[in-house]
Amino acid sequence: MKFRRPRSLNGLILVGFGLVAAPLLLAIIWALFSLDRLAEQSEQLVITGVAAAEQNRLLFEQVGSLERVARQHAVLQSDDSRELLRQDFASLQARLEIMSPMITLAAAEEPASSVSAKADSIVTALLQPVANAESTVQALSEFAPLRQDVTRLTVQLSDHIERQVEELQDNIRNAQQISAWQTAALVPGTIVVVLFFTLLVARPIRQIDQAINQLGQSGFSKPIRISGPTDLEKLGHQLDWLRLRLLELAQEKNRFLRHMSHELKTPLANIREGTELLLDGTVGDLQPAQREVTDILRLNGLKLQQLIENLLSFSAWQTKNEVLTRSDFPIRALAVAVAKAQRLALKAGQIQLRLDVQDEIINADRDKIRTVLDNLLSNAIKFTPKGGLITIRGRREERQFVLEFGDTGPGIPADEQPRIFDAFFQGKREQGGQVAGTGIGLSVVLECIQAHDGSVELIDSDEFSGAYFRIHIPQSQAAAQPRIAANA
Repeated sequence: MKFRRPRSLNGLILVGFGLVAAPLLLAIIWALFSLDRLAEQSEQLVITGVAAAEQNRLLFEQVGSLERVARQHAVLQSDDSRELLRQDFASLQARLEIMSPMITLAAAEEPASSVSAKADSIVTALLQPVANAESTVQALSEFAPLRQDVTRLTVQLSDHIERQVEELQDNIRNAQQISAWQTAALVPGTIVVVLFFTLLVARPIRQIDQAINQLGQSGFSKPIRISGPTDLEKLGHQLDWLRLRLLELAQEKNRFLRHMSHELKTPLANIREGTELLLDGTVGDLQPAQREVTDILRLNGLKLQQLIENLLSFSAWQTKNEVLTRSDFPIRALAVAVAKAQRLALKAGQIQLRLDVQDEIINADRDKIRTVLDNLLSNAIKFTPKGGLITIRGRREERQFVLEFGDTGPGIPADEQPRIFDAFFQGKREQGGQVAGTGIGLSVVLECIQAHDGSVELIDSDEFSGAYFRIHIPQSQAAAQPRIAANA
């Protein structure tokens, strides 16, 4: 028989609650019924025990009274004593009649009958119209066997009470044992049922959590599918609709970035070409003030070009169209070239650059590594105060090349560190320079290094008061081959 799963989360929770609560409820009802039965049995036993003890006491007193009246009659032989003897005998018979239900339950009919017969025999003998001394003595001597029969009756009644007490104790032990077995069966059974329904609910919840994390990490290409109750599946469809909308927006954003960047490159190229012509003296020699202004134009033109190239690179990474082409090149020469390109910015900020990169040949994408060096150096210049120091170090380690960038700027606040590699994220601290950043410089750095299967990390060190980045670029002896860079 196929298990029909509830179609809604509320239905699933109610069914699970019912399956967990039903056995517990039945166990509670059975426990209450057993307690009520045992309480009733205990109450009845107490009443019976008290009544038996009281009746035994009264029976002994009645026999003692009968014996006293009989001995008085044996001496007096008067009508009054005869009447008293008859009354005491009647009281004894009435007492036995009152005790008859208890006697029947205790199966004590034999001693009770013997008590009644002996008392009747004694009274009959004493009430004879003409009684001699021998018959009177004989009748009075029967009181000893009578008391023995009363004692035997009392013992049997007490034994009956003890048997009932033992039966009650057995019932209590049986109830305790049944309760223990029920608990031993219900606890693991309840745990199994709870785990089963927890898994039924937790699986779609976990899928929803993974889907939300996927959307949060810009994973818009993988469809979202939620299996479970209908309302959670409906929520999964809504999340997938949201994924498609976010994918469309991301594609529109990338198209806008590409078009805007390409549209800006042409006029910027013309501006840079005109600036270079002015600096080369093609249109005539420049005065010192004019050359300074032209240098500023050239510097900011280079910055704009870098921003546009970052936007193009970021757009290419997002659409997975960026080709990673490896080649062997000297890393120190590339670092020197990047530093020369930034010399005007360094000079304007009165910033000292310390370059300590080993003269090694590495295997990587030269343009991407240049972008990494350029972006990190530009960032360091922006945030390093006048008179500060920027340090670039590079060394070869086992199967990798390590680059380090450190500056003496204000550093990155702890609350912003987890987001510095997010695209378009800009911290609260004021940047230097006339051209504001786009917030994708570090994102492009991460994309470029991860495309090389490397890593970028922000180091907390006392060596540098500002930001301190360490880059690992894996190196292997295999021949370099172009490949498509994966989107991080």
